[in-house]
Amino acid sequence: MGKIVAFANQKGGVGKTTTCVNLASYVAAMGKKVLVVDLDPQGSATSGLGIDKTKDLKTIYDLISGDTAIDEVIKPTRLEALDVIPSTVDLAGAEIEMVHMPQREKIVKGILDNVKEKYDFIMIDCPPSLGLITVNALTACNSVIIPMLCEYYSLIGITQLMNTIRLIKFHLNPTIDVEGVVMTMKDNRSNLTKQVSDEILKFFGKKVYFTYIPRNIRLAEAPSHGEPILIYEPDSKGAESYLSLAEEFLNRNKVSYETITKGTKIKLREVKNNG
Repeated sequence: MGKIVAFANQKGGVGKTTTCVNLASYVAAMGKKVLVVDLDPQGSATSGLGIDKTKDLKTIYDLISGDTAIDEVIKPTRLEALDVIPSTVDLAGAEIEMVHMPQREKIVKGILDNVKEKYDFIMIDCPPSLGLITVNALTACNSVIIPMLCEYYSLIGITQLMNTIRLIKFHLNPTIDVEGVVMTMKDNRSNLTKQVSDEILKFFGKKVYFTYIPRNIRLAEAPSHGEPILIYEPDSKGAESYLSLAEEFLNRNKVSYETITKGTKIKLREVKNNG
């Protein structure tokens, strides 16, 4: 049965989608069956995995509305073991509709319960807010990965996020836990970066991943090509970091995996007319 991991931080621009997409991609390339669930109306994970949003696309919104079956919504990506439930701007209106639905905090959980046995990991990209959609993700998941910039403002909002997780644990999902914290866009030349990193380590302790993600232009370019970094530029510093993070993530979960080294042939599939 698949472990469900939500990627959450109410602050935008912290590398949340980048981390979700690239960690999921490497875990899939290392032999695990992975589903990415795009719960952000911006649909960045959707386009970053090569799904054409300009076409008549069935999305997570259709599942929340109850208008379609989940098998009609799941899309294959170029990576052989990686699928995605896409999202578009339509999802922005879903929160208003969900307010009047029964068990409104557990709608996404009900959707994912239908497919979690088919995957080793289900990774949810949350929107940059703590609204009802994020509450649904936190209610559905087993654990949370928190990507954080090594900047002062990142520390300000973390108390609010942790308080939300505590409330979810008490009222809706007693098994939820923080999987880990990933420091993103880290610049080791900055004194402020070191100070903020020290504060993050002090607050989260062993939950902080040893692997950090540096600022890297290739990581920024990859989404515009609809490719995760291991396809777009597998020899870049960003790719090396996400490979290391995937190894650390799987080791922490005590899961065996196929080792990827330089020159490893990644299993790709032809995906035609993906939309």
